[in-house]
Amino acid sequence: MMREGAQEHRYTGLILLSGVDSPGISSALFSTLEPFSIVVLDIEQVVIRSRLILTVLIELDPAHASAVEKDLNQCATDLNVDIAISFGREPAESIAQKTGLVHVIALGEKITPGAVANLATHIAEAGGNIERIHRSASFPLTAFEFLVSGAQSQSIRSSISPSAKKYGVDVAVQEAGLNRFARKLVVMDVDSTLISQEVIDLLAEVAGVGTQVSLITEQAMRGEIDFEFSLRQRVKLLAGQPESIIATVSQKISLTPGARTLIRTLKKLGHAVGLVSGGFSQIIDPISRELGITHTRSNQLEIIDGILTGNLIGSIIDRPAKAQALKDFAGIEGIAISNTVAIGDGANDLDMISTAGLGIAFNAKPNVQAAADSTLNAPYLDSVLFMLGIRREDIEESER
Repeated sequence: MMREGAQEHRYTGLILLSGVDSPGISSALFSTLEPFSIVVLDIEQVVIRSRLILTVLIELDPAHASAVEKDLNQCATDLNVDIAISFGREPAESIAQKTGLVHVIALGEKITPGAVANLATHIAEAGGNIERIHRSASFPLTAFEFLVSGAQSQSIRSSISPSAKKYGVDVAVQEAGLNRFARKLVVMDVDSTLISQEVIDLLAEVAGVGTQVSLITEQAMRGEIDFEFSLRQRVKLLAGQPESIIATVSQKISLTPGARTLIRTLKKLGHAVGLVSGGFSQIIDPISRELGITHTRSNQLEIIDGILTGNLIGSIIDRPAKAQALKDFAGIEGIAISNTVAIGDGANDLDMISTAGLGIAFNAKPNVQAAADSTLNAPYLDSVLFMLGIRREDIEESER
């Protein structure tokens, strides 16, 4: 028996059927082939707007080629479809036999022909060949997945990422293989990632020190000042506020669109989820409990006799601490770091994003986008699922 994947030159036939879809077409095609000494090597079928495209690669006896072609032409007439046929001694390799494949996922609110041409051009420039393309989502974003051979994931990522943004397209690049379907740990930042707001800014607004705190927050998010110093400076401005300010702010918090769907779907599929934040446990822990998230790490405001002191209790959750939390959660779950996903938007998330197997910059500052493996610039957190190879149709089916 020939070793799997060898490039044997066998007598093969490529059959391309196209036409208006109706029940029984596939059955009729293969019934036509059944009387001959034929082996089916590969099949691809897709239906778009009731138009069917079916390709079949077969191995056959050269002596039967003309008879097979005659019967297929009659089949095309009977079915009122078009059938194109190509016979010859060609390598019989199937996409299923290829190794080193790479998935390129393109996401956007409106994907134009120019965007697809740009992606295809850069894949080719990286030495890659597009083997297969399919749509994995049409809502809230359109997502197309390209299966690419002949190129390394890093070379594709480096080639595509700079120009994709010009077309409003976000791109994720992942190596194919069983590991893509392994159990994952997904760890998210909270402020401006899981939720749409910055909690410290909300607290400051209610306390009447919003302007001062916002200026410090922006500097910290851009990485211009040390996070711990900036956090302590902002918390000091809250000194003397009543504990009830926390309940007031909690009412103002809203989850990012798609957050519940993301978490619910991940949990249904058996993946682990964690939250790690430079924000405050008094606000984050209730959100975590509501969403059923067991792994949470954040800072704790000091409250004495119902009054915020302007101090924090315990160690600060900063850049290194976020990365350590990712490692700790992975250890608890028994998940390899290569199977972790980190999602964040600010400079405080950079270590976590670089540590994870897949780092995603979510509506992030430019320096974070530059450092991340993948970026998402649309405000839908469940789009992360498409980057993990989970189709929109499967998500909707699970919701039923």
